[in-house]
Amino acid sequence: MPKGYIIGHITVNDPEAYQEYVVRDTPILEGLGGRFIVRGGQSVVPEGEVLERHVVIEFPSYEAALAAYNDPAYQEVAEIRRRTADSVILVVEGHDG
Repeated sequence: MPKGYIIGHITVNDPEAYQEYVVRDTPILEGLGGRFIVRGGQSVVPEGEVLERHVVIEFPSYEAALAAYNDPAYQEVAEIRRRTADSVILVVEGHDG
């Protein structure tokens, strides 16, 4: 069964307030089976335009990733991100091949 991923591309507009999101989302997503693969760090964009920060969270399955994103506790904390950053969030199925 392919793994599932939540992928975020984010530009933080209020770094101080955004930290509350980082502190609060981590235990929720890890408690739902997530493992942070990428969380910020260096990046280069050789083609196209994207937001500044990139996050990849791996889950045991696509269904688990989708359930984590839709989890009410996560959605409550996600409001902090929505207020303090511009973001594009994807839930995707991994390749099992």
